[in-house]
Amino acid sequence: MTGTASASARRITDALLEECGRTYAAEAGIRLRDTPQPLYQLLVLSHLLSARIRASVAVAAARALFAHGMRTPRRMADATWQQRVDALGEGGYRRYDERTSTQLGEGARLVLDVWKGDLRRLRAEADGDTEALRAEADGDTEALRAGLRRVQGIGPAGADIFVREVQAVWPETGFWVGAKGLQGAERLGLPTSTGRLADMARDRDRAAFAAALVRAALDRETAETVREAALARP
Repeated sequence: MTGTASASARRITDALLEECGRTYAAEAGIRLRDTPQPLYQLLVLSHLLSARIRASVAVAAARALFAHGMRTPRRMADATWQQRVDALGEGGYRRYDERTSTQLGEGARLVLDVWKGDLRRLRAEADGDTEALRAEADGDTEALRAGLRRVQGIGPAGADIFVREVQAVWPETGFWVGAKGLQGAERLGLPTSTGRLADMARDRDRAAFAAALVRAALDRETAETVREAALARP
């Protein structure tokens, strides 16, 4: 990358973070920490976001589920199918509400049965250590994504979303933007190499940067606003 291009990329990155540098977890009211409850809430949000539905609707549905007490796998599993449907509908998530209610119940039971309700155990498995809850080795992102796909309703897109957002508290997983984030980078004229984007994210909020790239991919107007703001910077 030339000096001029690098300066341009920095301006775009600064404008991007200023315009939409917020994770989807934060938007859904999840205070993400390396503890079981917020990690499970992120899993639920990742599930909802991965459907072909507006991100704002998925976020609203997640907020509704949590407001109705379904913030842990135990509470999600113990809720009735209709209670989950009603909460999803309250958030506007009506197109997939019945199927999603079933998947959320089944997924919660799997999280309880396999990982005792604690997704840090999944991370430990991905790190090759099923006993330690805080593995010291670098995380295996592909193994982590494969583990996530065991949960009903979590496919490749949902696994991408979880890994992209969880890097805020699991930095050992490495920098991750996923396919959608790379699309956003291309739309903004930024490098489309994960390695080069990781360099740009150094000393910044990596999860917020990755989420902002996704927002640019999903909304052409947002991308244009960012580019215009970058051009106006000194």
